[in-house]
Amino acid sequence: MPAAFFRADCSGLILALRVSPKASRSQVLGPMDLPDGQALKVAVSAPPDRGQANEAVCELLADAFGLAKSAVSVIAGATDRHKKVRVAGNPALLACVAERWRANGAKS
Repeated sequence: MPAAFFRADCSGLILALRVSPKASRSQVLGPMDLPDGQALKVAVSAPPDRGQANEAVCELLADAFGLAKSAVSVIAGATDRHKKVRVAGNPALLACVAERWRANGAKS
């Protein structure tokens, strides 16, 4: 079984993402298997220009987790489709949302 697309730490979650910019609509599509583990596939309508797609990813995930946009930040892969994102908050509550995506696919 591939490594999960998220891991909890003392201050929240770290998510591995595969981002598709310039999509027709912004949405969380669900987990996907990659050679080195899983990633959460996310589509955003913003273009990958001057950080617009990264900002859209943070907005989308903040909304999905019910958090302020400032609680979500890109920590690796700012110029790549494969990103690591930190979501600050209660790790147990955040993990529940991520577990639903893993079990049922995305709903955002």
